[in-house]
Amino acid sequence: MLLKSFRLLRRNLVVSCRRGMTTSRQFLDIGGVYPPIATPFDADENILYDKLNSNLQIWNNAPFKGYVVQGSNGEYVYLTKDERVQMVEHVRKFVPKEKLVIAGSGCESTRETVEMTKQMAEVGADAVLVTTPCFYKNGMTNEAMVAHFLKVADSSPVPVILYSVPSNTGIDLAPEVIIKLSSHPNIIGLKDSGGDISKIGNLVFKTKHCGFQILAGSASFLYPSIALGCVGGVCALANVLPQEVCHLYELSRTGRHSEAQSLQQRLIAPNAAVTRKFGVPGLKHAMDWFGFYGGPTRSPLQALTSDEEASVRQMFAGSGYQGPQS
Repeated sequence: MLLKSFRLLRRNLVVSCRRGMTTSRQFLDIGGVYPPIATPFDADENILYDKLNSNLQIWNNAPFKGYVVQGSNGEYVYLTKDERVQMVEHVRKFVPKEKLVIAGSGCESTRETVEMTKQMAEVGADAVLVTTPCFYKNGMTNEAMVAHFLKVADSSPVPVILYSVPSNTGIDLAPEVIIKLSSHPNIIGLKDSGGDISKIGNLVFKTKHCGFQILAGSASFLYPSIALGCVGGVCALANVLPQEVCHLYELSRTGRHSEAQSLQQRLIAPNAAVTRKFGVPGLKHAMDWFGFYGGPTRSPLQALTSDEEASVRQMFAGSGYQGPQS
């Protein structure tokens, strides 16, 4: 308990917010690259922690800022509450302490999200990533979203990162909601997976004076996002090509634009293979091909067909990436 209190105190900084007043903001530097790690299953859909360890040993050699555990690529919607917490606890114990562990704690109800957030903090999460509730889509007004995230942030022992992923939820968190929430002392950033660069750039401009940090939600637009002021990215492709995605971040961050543009272009097709085209099954197949353990998905997600597997490999090979398993 004393250690947690010290960690919390260490992150408190005084920053200036839009109202022209000072407030104690929980500050955690989240700049860098994170893989939203896949959850490894066996043929009976049980979690294989030994395979997770094997993946983490390889990933730990990459200059990741940390890991997102129980994000969309972790199939968290198909895991039990206990499994979600256990995954975060296991990763926190296994990875070096200097690596951040950001835990996906979003649930459909505010009450459940508050409880899940507290549990994630208890097992060592440095911050939580909270997606938008979406089942009662017509009722998820801007007012509902603000109320939801404020209540979660007010009760969270660790910093909160907003998560907008419209391809999965059907809800694109509105700029006015994000801007309003950015002034909350315990809401430190946003992961935006929508890919609207003009929206991202405007949000950086409107929130940067509050110390609000924005992460690109895909490797497909990491370079332009960094160029516009984002601090990093949570990229599915980093599960498969960790060094390449981290290199793209570094090139972008240091203003090596010609090299960054070239690498960004190369990564677009492989990224599409493991995200919008073939999703988690595509990601797990690519991981298997490149020497990680991807394994099966949890039902009802289905494995790729042989033709789809060939397409994934072609999309990587077309950009010059051949897995060691080929």
